[in-house]
Amino acid sequence: MLPGRTPGPASTGEGFAVVDVETTGRSPWRHRVVEVAVVLLDGRLRTEAEFSTLLDPLGPVGPTHVHRISQADVAGAPRFREVAPHLLELLAGRVLVGHHVTCDRAFLDREFARIGVAWPAVPLLCTMRLARAHLPEAGGYGLAACAEAAGLGGFPAHTALGDARVTADLLRHCIHVRSCPPADWAEPLREAARVPWPRLARARSRADGEPVPSLRREAPYGPWPRGVQPPAVAREDSGAMGFPA
Repeated sequence: MLPGRTPGPASTGEGFAVVDVETTGRSPWRHRVVEVAVVLLDGRLRTEAEFSTLLDPLGPVGPTHVHRISQADVAGAPRFREVAPHLLELLAGRVLVGHHVTCDRAFLDREFARIGVAWPAVPLLCTMRLARAHLPEAGGYGLAACAEAAGLGGFPAHTALGDARVTADLLRHCIHVRSCPPADWAEPLREAARVPWPRLARARSRADGEPVPSLRREAPYGPWPRGVQPPAVAREDSGAMGFPA
Protein backbone atom coordinates (compact mmCIF):
# COMPACT_ATOMS: atom_id res chain seq x y z
CA MET A 1 0.00 0.00 0.00
CA LEU A 2 1.34 3.43 -0.92
CA PRO A 3 1.84 6.15 1.70
CA GLY A 4 -1.41 7.90 2.51
CA ARG A 5 -3.52 5.07 1.12
CA THR A 6 -5.16 3.94 4.30
CA PRO A 7 -8.73 3.19 5.22
CA GLY A 8 -10.39 6.35 6.44
CA PRO A 9 -13.56 7.90 7.79
CA ALA A 10 -16.64 8.97 5.95
CA SER A 11 -16.38 11.48 3.13
CA THR A 12 -16.00 15.16 3.92
CA GLY A 13 -18.21 15.78 0.88
CA GLU A 14 -15.64 17.64 -1.22
CA GLY A 15 -13.58 16.21 -4.07
CA PHE A 16 -13.78 13.02 -6.12
CA ALA A 17 -14.85 9.45 -5.48
CA VAL A 18 -13.09 6.92 -7.72
CA VAL A 19 -15.22 3.78 -7.83
CA ASP A 20 -14.89 0.27 -9.19
CA VAL A 21 -17.11 -2.79 -8.93
CA GLU A 22 -16.61 -6.46 -9.67
CA THR A 23 -19.82 -8.18 -10.69
CA THR A 24 -21.45 -11.55 -11.28
CA GLY A 25 -22.09 -10.68 -14.95
CA ARG A 26 -22.48 -7.87 -17.45
CA SER A 27 -26.08 -6.80 -16.92
CA PRO A 28 -26.91 -4.37 -14.08
CA TRP A 29 -30.50 -5.61 -14.29
CA ARG A 30 -29.75 -9.34 -14.02
CA HIS A 31 -26.42 -9.46 -12.17
CA ARG A 32 -25.09 -8.26 -8.84
CA VAL A 33 -22.08 -6.45 -7.39
CA VAL A 34 -19.73 -8.90 -5.67
CA GLU A 35 -17.00 -6.40 -4.68
CA VAL A 36 -16.93 -2.62 -4.41
CA ALA A 37 -14.13 -0.12 -3.81
CA VAL A 38 -14.01 3.65 -3.35
CA VAL A 39 -10.88 5.81 -3.36
CA LEU A 40 -11.55 9.34 -2.14
CA LEU A 41 -9.54 12.20 -3.65
CA ASP A 42 -9.53 15.83 -2.58
CA GLY A 43 -9.87 18.74 -5.00
CA ARG A 44 -6.17 18.46 -5.89
CA LEU A 45 -6.51 14.72 -6.59
CA ARG A 46 -4.63 13.70 -3.45
CA THR A 47 -5.78 10.42 -1.90
CA GLU A 48 -7.72 10.98 1.31
CA ALA A 49 -9.11 7.55 2.16
CA GLU A 50 -10.10 4.15 0.79
CA PHE A 51 -12.85 1.63 1.34
CA SER A 52 -13.39 -1.80 -0.17
CA THR A 53 -15.24 -4.97 0.66
CA LEU A 54 -16.38 -8.22 -0.85
CA LEU A 55 -20.15 -8.60 -1.00
CA ASP A 56 -22.49 -11.56 -0.75
CA PRO A 57 -24.44 -11.46 -4.06
CA LEU A 58 -27.04 -13.88 -2.69
CA GLY A 59 -26.29 -16.28 -5.52
CA PRO A 60 -23.47 -17.45 -7.82
CA VAL A 61 -20.41 -15.18 -7.90
CA GLY A 62 -20.15 -15.40 -11.69
CA PRO A 63 -16.89 -15.43 -13.71
CA THR A 64 -14.32 -16.51 -11.12
CA HIS A 65 -11.76 -16.86 -13.94
CA VAL A 66 -12.00 -13.07 -14.40
CA HIS A 67 -12.33 -11.59 -10.91
CA ARG A 68 -10.89 -14.56 -8.96
CA ILE A 69 -13.65 -14.41 -6.38
CA SER A 70 -14.98 -17.79 -5.30
CA GLN A 71 -18.15 -18.69 -3.44
CA ALA A 72 -15.98 -19.40 -0.39
CA ASP A 73 -14.56 -15.88 -0.56
CA VAL A 74 -17.97 -14.28 -0.06
CA ALA A 75 -19.02 -16.55 2.80
CA GLY A 76 -19.81 -14.21 5.67
CA ALA A 77 -19.38 -11.10 3.52
CA PRO A 78 -21.86 -8.26 3.97
CA ARG A 79 -24.85 -7.86 1.68
CA PHE A 80 -25.13 -4.68 -0.35
CA ARG A 81 -27.90 -3.29 1.84
CA GLU A 82 -25.56 -3.61 4.83
CA VAL A 83 -22.83 -1.46 3.28
CA ALA A 84 -25.20 0.94 1.50
CA PRO A 85 -25.33 3.51 4.35
CA HIS A 86 -21.53 3.75 4.44
CA LEU A 87 -21.30 4.01 0.65
CA LEU A 88 -23.79 6.87 0.63
CA GLU A 89 -21.68 8.69 3.21
CA LEU A 90 -18.52 8.20 1.13
CA LEU A 91 -20.01 9.26 -2.20
CA ALA A 92 -22.10 12.23 -1.03
CA GLY A 93 -20.96 15.53 -2.50
CA ARG A 94 -18.30 13.96 -4.73
CA VAL A 95 -17.68 13.91 -8.48
CA LEU A 96 -17.95 10.23 -9.46
CA VAL A 97 -14.88 8.89 -11.33
CA GLY A 98 -14.34 5.54 -13.01
CA HIS A 99 -12.86 3.79 -16.03
CA HIS A 100 -16.01 3.53 -18.16
CA VAL A 101 -17.74 5.19 -15.22
CA THR A 102 -21.24 4.80 -16.66
CA CYS A 103 -20.92 1.03 -16.18
CA ASP A 104 -19.93 1.32 -12.51
CA ARG A 105 -22.65 3.90 -12.03
CA ALA A 106 -25.28 1.62 -13.62
CA PHE A 107 -24.46 -1.31 -11.32
CA LEU A 108 -24.47 0.85 -8.20
CA ASP A 109 -27.66 2.55 -9.29
CA ARG A 110 -29.42 -0.81 -9.63
CA GLU A 111 -28.10 -2.08 -6.30
CA PHE A 112 -29.43 1.01 -4.53
CA ALA A 113 -32.72 0.75 -6.43
CA ARG A 114 -33.18 -2.80 -5.13
CA ILE A 115 -33.25 -1.43 -1.58
CA GLY A 116 -35.51 1.49 -2.50
CA VAL A 117 -32.87 4.24 -2.72
CA ALA A 118 -32.80 6.54 -5.76
CA TRP A 119 -29.37 7.80 -6.73
CA PRO A 120 -29.13 11.50 -7.50
CA ALA A 121 -27.73 12.83 -10.77
CA VAL A 122 -24.07 13.55 -9.99
CA PRO A 123 -21.22 14.85 -12.19
CA LEU A 124 -19.26 12.01 -13.82
CA LEU A 125 -15.63 11.87 -14.93
CA CYS A 126 -14.49 8.97 -17.13
CA THR A 127 -10.80 8.06 -17.35
CA MET A 128 -11.46 5.97 -20.46
CA ARG A 129 -12.59 9.11 -22.27
CA LEU A 130 -9.58 11.02 -20.96
CA ALA A 131 -7.27 8.24 -22.16
CA ARG A 132 -8.81 8.24 -25.64
CA ALA A 133 -8.03 11.94 -25.90
CA HIS A 134 -4.62 12.05 -24.22
CA LEU A 135 -3.07 8.56 -24.50
CA PRO A 136 -2.97 7.98 -28.27
CA GLU A 137 -0.09 5.52 -27.81
CA ALA A 138 -2.29 3.08 -25.90
CA GLY A 139 -2.88 -0.18 -27.76
CA GLY A 140 -6.41 -0.25 -26.42
CA TYR A 141 -8.51 1.58 -23.90
CA GLY A 142 -9.15 -1.07 -21.32
CA LEU A 143 -7.74 -0.18 -17.92
CA ALA A 144 -4.69 -2.46 -18.18
CA ALA A 145 -3.70 -1.07 -21.60
CA CYS A 146 -4.13 2.51 -20.42
CA ALA A 147 -2.13 1.89 -17.26
CA GLU A 148 0.69 0.36 -19.30
CA ALA A 149 0.70 3.26 -21.77
CA ALA A 150 0.83 5.72 -18.88
CA GLY A 151 3.79 3.87 -17.33
CA LEU A 152 1.90 3.07 -14.14
CA GLY A 153 3.28 -0.45 -13.79
CA GLY A 154 1.53 -3.68 -12.87
CA PHE A 155 -1.55 -3.75 -10.67
CA PRO A 156 -3.98 -6.41 -9.42
CA ALA A 157 -6.44 -6.18 -12.30
CA HIS A 158 -10.07 -7.17 -11.73
CA THR A 159 -9.91 -6.51 -8.01
CA ALA A 160 -12.11 -3.57 -7.14
CA LEU A 161 -9.52 -1.82 -4.98
CA GLY A 162 -6.65 -2.49 -7.39
CA ASP A 163 -8.66 -1.10 -10.30
CA ALA A 164 -9.86 1.93 -8.32
CA ARG A 165 -6.32 2.78 -7.21
CA VAL A 166 -4.87 2.63 -10.70
CA THR A 167 -7.85 4.57 -12.08
CA ALA A 168 -7.00 7.36 -9.63
CA ASP A 169 -3.38 7.25 -10.83
CA LEU A 170 -4.53 7.30 -14.47
CA LEU A 171 -6.66 10.37 -13.77
CA ARG A 172 -3.65 12.18 -12.33
CA HIS A 173 -1.52 11.15 -15.31
CA CYS A 174 -4.01 12.24 -17.96
CA ILE A 175 -4.61 15.70 -16.58
CA HIS A 176 -0.86 16.40 -16.44
CA VAL A 177 0.05 15.45 -20.03
CA ARG A 178 0.75 18.36 -22.38
CA SER A 179 -2.23 17.67 -24.62
CA CYS A 180 -4.65 18.10 -21.73
CA PRO A 181 -5.56 21.74 -21.09
CA PRO A 182 -5.51 22.94 -17.49
CA ALA A 183 -8.57 21.43 -15.88
CA ASP A 184 -10.99 23.69 -14.08
CA TRP A 185 -12.61 21.40 -11.53
CA ALA A 186 -14.29 24.23 -9.65
CA GLU A 187 -17.69 24.02 -11.35
CA PRO A 188 -18.17 20.21 -11.28
CA LEU A 189 -17.01 20.21 -7.66
CA ARG A 190 -19.51 22.94 -6.79
CA GLU A 191 -22.21 21.08 -8.72
CA ALA A 192 -21.47 17.85 -6.86
CA ALA A 193 -21.56 19.64 -3.52
CA ARG A 194 -25.04 21.02 -4.27
CA VAL A 195 -26.60 17.63 -5.05
CA PRO A 196 -28.92 16.43 -2.24
CA TRP A 197 -27.98 12.88 -1.23
CA PRO A 198 -30.18 10.32 0.51
CA ARG A 199 -29.07 8.98 3.86
CA LEU A 200 -29.63 5.62 5.49
CA ALA A 201 -29.24 4.68 9.14
CA ARG A 202 -26.41 2.25 9.67
CA ALA A 203 -27.23 -1.24 10.84
CA ARG A 204 -26.29 -1.80 14.47
CA SER A 205 -25.77 -5.50 13.91
CA ARG A 206 -26.99 -8.54 12.05
CA ALA A 207 -29.93 -10.64 13.18
CA ASP A 208 -27.55 -12.92 15.11
CA GLY A 209 -26.16 -9.95 17.04
CA GLU A 210 -22.81 -9.93 15.26
CA PRO A 211 -21.56 -6.60 13.85
CA VAL A 212 -21.67 -6.08 10.09
CA PRO A 213 -18.22 -7.03 8.73
CA SER A 214 -16.11 -5.50 5.98
CA LEU A 215 -14.05 -8.06 4.06
CA ARG A 216 -11.20 -6.37 2.24
CA ARG A 217 -9.41 -8.23 -0.56
CA GLU A 218 -5.71 -7.56 -1.13
CA ALA A 219 -4.50 -9.16 -4.36
CA PRO A 220 -0.95 -9.77 -5.63
CA TYR A 221 0.25 -7.54 -8.41
CA GLY A 222 0.35 -8.73 -12.01
CA PRO A 223 -0.25 -9.27 -14.82
CA TRP A 224 1.13 -12.80 -14.76
CA PRO A 225 2.60 -14.61 -17.80
CA ARG A 226 0.36 -17.05 -19.63
CA GLY A 227 0.39 -20.41 -17.90
CA VAL A 228 1.74 -19.06 -14.61
CA GLN A 229 -0.59 -19.47 -11.65
CA PRO A 230 -0.76 -16.22 -9.64
CA PRO A 231 -0.54 -16.36 -5.85
CA ALA A 232 -3.78 -16.71 -3.96
CA VAL A 233 -5.83 -13.63 -3.20
CA ALA A 234 -5.89 -12.76 0.48
CA ARG A 235 -9.17 -11.94 2.21
CA GLU A 236 -9.01 -10.05 5.47
CA ASP A 237 -11.61 -8.85 7.93
CA SER A 238 -11.03 -5.10 7.87
CA GLY A 239 -13.34 -4.34 10.73
CA ALA A 240 -16.97 -3.96 11.58
CA MET A 241 -19.32 -1.39 10.09
CA GLY A 242 -21.97 -1.84 12.74
CA PHE A 243 -21.84 1.69 14.13
CA PRO A 244 -24.85 3.14 15.90
CA ALA A 245 -27.40 4.79 13.64
